Amino acid sequence: MSNLSQLKSDLNNLANPDQAKILQGFFKTGKGQYGEGDIFLGVKVPQTRQIAKKYSDLPLNEISQLLNSKLHEERLAALLILVNNFQKNPSKELFDFYLANTKNINNWDLVDLTAHKIVGAYLEDKPREILYKLARSSSLWERRIAIISTFHFIRDNDFKDSLALAEILLNDSHDLMHKAVGWMLREIGKRDQSLLENFLKKHYKKMPRTMLRYAIERFEEGKRKNYLNGNV
Repeated sequence: MSNLSQLKSDLNNLANPDQAKILQGFFKTGKGQYGEGDIFLGVKVPQTRQIAKKYSDLPLNEISQLLNSKLHEERLAALLILVNNFQKNPSKELFDFYLANTKNINNWDLVDLTAHKIVGAYLEDKPREILYKLARSSSLWERRIAIISTFHFIRDNDFKDSLALAEILLNDSHDLMHKAVGWMLREIGKRDQSLLENFLKKHYKKMPRTMLRYAIERFEEGKRKNYLNGNV
């Protein structure tokens, strides 16, 4: 049995139909929802991580096959293998492969567990125009990749692109983007609250409510209420 077949078998052996049913609801897989048609085995993320580690030597062509799977956990395993390999060898080939496959990075956990570790990490010392292209994409997942990738920069106290992309995405129509942008703003605030407040004072009255709530989650209660009530 090939390593690819063995990996799929290992995941299938951990399948949990009850958990799969819960996940299909949690990740909005119903008709017309953002995860429409996604199929879950019901394998927990730590278990998928262990399998990805076990098969980290899977060649790129087989990672590609796995990433094209209809099964959510198989796509996640492919992406976690890619992260593992990128951390050992942060190559342009893996960066390009990731961005060439965004159509399969098609739920928020797949983005959130990987974008900053590959796209953000690769762009640390490089021009970042690609993020602005992604932020203006018609694809929800490419827009989410754009902002979540900046988590890598934020951890290095580099906030410029996160704030610029947040401005671009202020009027995004999707709740998942409101959450993602708000999350990155909150992360900036953990490190520099005055910088976050300068941004909020300029934009908070027109920000989607969810984005604002996420951004100010760590503020003390009185200040949080003032923002929510429009009294800043």
